[in-house]
Amino acid sequence: MIILIAIGAFVTTFLGGLFAIRFRDKLHLILGFSAGAVIGVAFFELLPEALEISGKFFQNSTVLSVIAAGFVSYMVLDRTLFMHCHEEGHEHRGQFGAGSLSLHSFLDGMAIGFAFHVSSVVGVVVALAVLTHDFSDGINTVSMILRYGGDRREAVKWLAADALAPVLGIIATFFFTIPESFIGLILALFAGFFLYMGASDLLPESHHNHPTHLTTLATILGMGVIFVAVHFAGL
Repeated sequence: MIILIAIGAFVTTFLGGLFAIRFRDKLHLILGFSAGAVIGVAFFELLPEALEISGKFFQNSTVLSVIAAGFVSYMVLDRTLFMHCHEEGHEHRGQFGAGSLSLHSFLDGMAIGFAFHVSSVVGVVVALAVLTHDFSDGINTVSMILRYGGDRREAVKWLAADALAPVLGIIATFFFTIPESFIGLILALFAGFFLYMGASDLLPESHHNHPTHLTTLATILGMGVIFVAVHFAGL
């Protein structure tokens, strides 16, 4: 199953990029949905699962501290290594942004792989949110290249790199053995990552120049889809 998910991550990311090329004027709705999905998986899946698993070994305050550490560490990366560029007309800035998004996608793949260390059900639920987020990553990668002067050919090249990144992230987790006592903390760390990505990155970007009611509804829909997925998975 994880092989199919890896293929799905590649295809979903690539489709997101192709969608960006075709429908650039509707991206705010897609980003709004993605923001809701990643926030939803943090609140409805990763946080409860992290508390349940780590409760055998650590106090809840420790788990919550790891979530905060994940949020802060991703914030630091976002403002340094994953730096967003805002000046127009600088092609190298678009390349740096696309490379940062590819590394971001690699971390998403690792999130899926580590989630499968817990159970197949947890892995599938996390994968659903990540696949949605990968779609927006493809959108963002293409938009970043085109925004800063790159042509369509270069955009497709970077899109292929971004689509391959989550697959490599999943494969990387095959070479790690995670002690049970730390699986919950890893999920907590990714909960912090997802909260930052959704609330501080995707959500503001979805409303940038498009503060519409439809965008807000798209975000609520994204959270609702994850809530329903978790509920019907019996978690």
